[in-house]
Amino acid sequence: MMHLLLRITRFIEDSTMILLVSIMILVAGMQIILRNLFDTGFGWSDPLLRIMVLWVGLVGAMAATRERRHITVDILSRFLPARGKMVSGIIADTASAVVCGLLAWHSAHFVLEEYQGGAAAFDAVPAWACEVIMPIGFAVMALRFFLSMIDRITHPRQAEQSA
Repeated sequence: MMHLLLRITRFIEDSTMILLVSIMILVAGMQIILRNLFDTGFGWSDPLLRIMVLWVGLVGAMAATRERRHITVDILSRFLPARGKMVSGIIADTASAVVCGLLAWHSAHFVLEEYQGGAAAFDAVPAWACEVIMPIGFAVMALRFFLSMIDRITHPRQAEQSA
């Protein structure tokens, strides 16, 4: 069951990134053509593209944590023995989970305030609908870092070999 859930999550993340980047290219390309050839354009395209960059960035970060290919500062771990690498990995995963959890919590409060305030991102699109990726993305990353930390603790030999 867990394997199926992971495959579905992977499919949703990857499909979302492909769809968003494709739409971004299409909208930006159309906007360039309209502005350069016809001195016109869509008023909603620039805010839409900014929002889509936010979504692509967070969905990409979610995918990076899924693959353990996120940005890391591992200068110290290069000089540590295998057991030290495991311990530093546990510490790094724990700190990352805490930071992402805090970001999820506070961004959820931000989105709730935007919802209650009724702010619009552009035209009739509510701001909260555009920003909802922030708490979702950070919560998913926090969960993945937490699960990675648990995996390092419960399977230390595998963690040592992959370090």
